[in-house]
Amino acid sequence: MIFVAGAPVCTDSSSSCSQGHDILTDLMKHPVLVSASSLFNDVAERKFSVSKDSSSGISRHNRWVYIFQREYATVDPALVDVVGTDEATTCIGLVIRNQNSGMTSVAHLDSPDVVDIGLTQMLAFVVNQSSDAMLDVHLIGGFDDASPEHVNGITESHGKLEGYSFPLCKKIVDSLEKSNLKFQIHTLHVLGHNTRRDSEGIAYPIFTGFLAETATGSIVPANFDTTTRCPDEVVRRIRVSASFEDPSWKGRLLETYDTQTDQFVIAPCTWGMRKMHIALMLQNLSDQEILHMCSTSPSAEAPDFVDNQRRQWDYLIQHPDWSETFPFKKPRIFQRAEDKSWGKGKLAHVMWLNQSSEAPCFCGEVQESESQLKLSL
Repeated sequence: MIFVAGAPVCTDSSSSCSQGHDILTDLMKHPVLVSASSLFNDVAERKFSVSKDSSSGISRHNRWVYIFQREYATVDPALVDVVGTDEATTCIGLVIRNQNSGMTSVAHLDSPDVVDIGLTQMLAFVVNQSSDAMLDVHLIGGFDDASPEHVNGITESHGKLEGYSFPLCKKIVDSLEKSNLKFQIHTLHVLGHNTRRDSEGIAYPIFTGFLAETATGSIVPANFDTTTRCPDEVVRRIRVSASFEDPSWKGRLLETYDTQTDQFVIAPCTWGMRKMHIALMLQNLSDQEILHMCSTSPSAEAPDFVDNQRRQWDYLIQHPDWSETFPFKKPRIFQRAEDKSWGKGKLAHVMWLNQSSEAPCFCGEVQESESQLKLSL
């Protein structure tokens, strides 16, 4: 059930409760959320980079967790100070925080198909035995990518469900409302609220990332770089595209971070010589061809988007044998060092990951259908 400012959005007598997009329309027009979105718009975006100058980024004293597309992480405030994500153009970043315990889960959702099971995964460590606790919720990302015609921050063309952002946002809201748990939405900076337009009317997202402070629950718009998009950046990027082909990940978010041990556990995936040849082919494409082939929103991607794609293909070319990356098909373990950075730990079995990684993943393949081509949402 969804609450705003302590009051339920839907009641038994409300006719909009049966339609997910109507609930979304109500929320986008809600004065409390409109005001919150306006205030969020005025917050300066912070660039988070590990540097000696702690005033301009994350200091070595901060314990942080970063998640990529289709990943999630549930963190304990006793172990983690900040958790965040970025590169979300048509994706939605979702934050769920237990007001009582401070346990915080962040997901980078890229498809309606992963919402239902993904919420179950997120809530596993957030909800304790007392399911009556109010859960704070923030949704950030996605933009008006369907149509230039929009009213009150939401497109008019609901029926066609054009674009990527609207169907995803609709599914998230619908699933939250149908739940027996209590979700208090504080931030709904999505769709039209997260859209700016240039002189030609082309839409762009205002913010594509954020960072959540676990102690206070505060959210700030943010972007990251290679010093904070870690650990194991390139391998984890490859793993995102691999999950589209691996049936063991169907409908699920990628389990990457272990809440109880404060470790990253990167499940193994495999690739063969064919993947190397495909990577070689893709490297010959122009930057514009890569943008249009690999993105759901070519005009809205960050300047480093193409470089990030090319680095994945370079890795596949240089490591055609997947076992160099995942010896004995074991997960890659990363532990927090004394300076709070991430270091490679010992390879080890983790039961909940072993069960999901029995089937091999195949990375780097160009999909045939348009919807699967757009892997980097």
